[in-house]
Amino acid sequence: MTASSGLTDADLVALPKAELHLHLEGAIRASTAEELADRYGMSAPHVGSFRNLSEFVVAYEAARDLVGDLDDLWRIARELVEDAAAQGVVWSEVHVIPPTYAGRIGPDEAVLEAVLDGFRAGAGDGSAAGVIVGVNRGLPMAAAERSLALAIRYRDSGVVGLGLAGDEANHPPGLFTDVFARAREAGLRALPHGGEGAGAGNVRSCVEDLGAVRVNHGVRAVDDPAVVDLLVERQVCLDVCPSSNVALQVSSSLEEHPLPVLIAAGVPVSLSSDCPLFCATSANAEYRLAHERLGLGIDTLARIARTSIIAGSCPDERRIAALSRLDTWRARCGERRAPGPTGGGGDGRPRP
Repeated sequence: MTASSGLTDADLVALPKAELHLHLEGAIRASTAEELADRYGMSAPHVGSFRNLSEFVVAYEAARDLVGDLDDLWRIARELVEDAAAQGVVWSEVHVIPPTYAGRIGPDEAVLEAVLDGFRAGAGDGSAAGVIVGVNRGLPMAAAERSLALAIRYRDSGVVGLGLAGDEANHPPGLFTDVFARAREAGLRALPHGGEGAGAGNVRSCVEDLGAVRVNHGVRAVDDPAVVDLLVERQVCLDVCPSSNVALQVSSSLEEHPLPVLIAAGVPVSLSSDCPLFCATSANAEYRLAHERLGLGIDTLARIARTSIIAGSCPDERRIAALSRLDTWRARCGERRAPGPTGGGGDGRPRP
């Protein structure tokens, strides 16, 4: 398929990029989800749009329930990396919260090792992945301590940081300040969710209280110019997922999504699919939507891809090679502009 702007599917595959915001169970292949549902006599989880975050959480838990054993988990991880390579993703960072399995398929260590082994099995020259061990806000604090201990234990074996996900509105980042302080002291990066289920104040808290170097989503930062200024000043990257934001009613429509505003303000951003099983999207689909419907030009897409490669924990050799190929991609594709309905210019800013 060729877009009216001339950016082809082959162009998107050739664009070297990292995907920094992806959830393991939310990235199960649709065909694999159907197979597992049939095997275990379950219903496949609801996909598409959701009325609120609570409805989405129910669907996500249904997807996690499809994982019947460690072999299923290994397979899901392997397929994730294979699918990433097919899209030209050179590096993925994937949220995994072992305590949410509550020992159902094995201890936390076995869950994490199955995922890491699956990533290694699926990796080739094209792609690889690291794990963000997550803290689920809604579980008792003892579960957060388990996630922290696990992340520290495996920090040299494929774990790249500590995450924070779940019910943001009722469990603000400040509750986890001490957990993240100890994670940083142990050399782990702070990679929490914020500014999705609650406002700009939570984005500020992620940065100031948790020491976040990236914030997953973070899009509601636009509600407070001072928070936007903070992100620019500290160059905190927002790992943005437009299709997910629309599906979960964070943004009323794609055309109203604040991504161009954030870029115009100078906030570093990456693009990711978040939970492609539920949102019927992919990393490349997010880049295409940003190009065709949000008016981001080739130069801006290349800048987003560069940010994703640099802002993540991509191994040095892989990162250097990807950045070199990115320069070639930008030169080859040129300064083509998207004619999207926003009327945006090639730099993502509104035209005068």
